[in-house]
Amino acid sequence: MRHIGVLALQGDFREHLTALARLGVCTTAVRSPAELSQLDGLVIPGGESTVIDRLARSYGLTDPLRELIASGVPVYGSCAGMIMLADRIENPAISATGRVQESFGGIDMTVRRNAFGRQVDSFESSLKFNGIELDAVFIRAPEAVQIGPTVQVLCSVPAQLPGFHDRIVAVRQGNLLATSFHPEVSGSNAIHEFFINMTRGDA
Repeated sequence: MRHIGVLALQGDFREHLTALARLGVCTTAVRSPAELSQLDGLVIPGGESTVIDRLARSYGLTDPLRELIASGVPVYGSCAGMIMLADRIENPAISATGRVQESFGGIDMTVRRNAFGRQVDSFESSLKFNGIELDAVFIRAPEAVQIGPTVQVLCSVPAQLPGFHDRIVAVRQGNLLATSFHPEVSGSNAIHEFFINMTRGDA
């Protein structure tokens, strides 16, 4: 049985734990470096990327998470998790003390926080992922505004104005997967199933 952890510092980690358990995998809510050991995969959930950054540092998880990502263990990030897996943040938050928001990194991309607007601008869009049509829920979602040559685009939202590029909302680079949207609240299992297959080497 696959053993997949969900970073449980903040955000909708419970929904990811429920979705994974529904698909028959063993899950762990990760809040300490020790809980990263013996995992077949890790999910970084949606939430507030600035808070996840701050709490990861407080819990001593930032460097262990970067080491886990670099080691090749499959990691999936949704929404804020996509920001945390990006090598670069176009518009990082800056704290009152002047500290610039950091990510864990891993995917050669630049992301823009809150690219689709504020909470009131949340929306659903029908997308095709790995040949499967699904309804994607976007809540203060980021987008990938630049990707490196080894990053695969899995989903895009069509540009709303002529002459503009489609907006990248799902990417993969090696064992790292990221989506702007929240599959854990849509009722679709497609993304979680795809990630579980990644941990088996079947995707």
